[in-house]
Amino acid sequence: MQGAAIIILVVEDDQLIRDMVADALSDGGFEAEVAVSGEDAVILLQGDQIKYRALITDINLFGTLDGWQVGHRARELNPDIPVIYMTGAAADQWSAHGVPNSILLNKPFAPAQIVTAVSQLLNTGAPPA
Repeated sequence: MQGAAIIILVVEDDQLIRDMVADALSDGGFEAEVAVSGEDAVILLQGDQIKYRALITDINLFGTLDGWQVGHRARELNPDIPVIYMTGAAADQWSAHGVPNSILLNKPFAPAQIVTAVSQLLNTGAPPA
């Protein structure tokens, strides 16, 4: 029997990207749990703060909460949770809105990049230099 799965919360409203990220994480040995809106993500995070080992969130989401807000809420609940942002257009806002020690991936990115980013943050707690 294997040890407990490392569960990563993926917040993405685009099904193709959500599936690609979840598949990449699965191939990398992680378990993905998905939310399609910031509100859903916050509900999941509030329900069990220690269940999720990392957060991967798109910036522009359906609903009233964007990915920046989800990242900040996740850190309020768990100050050590690694946060990875995905965006196609909001990269220039990362320094102003992103949480410290987070990673930003510009879309499109290769599936392996998401696994590398998660592994880096889980192993060191800091983004790659």
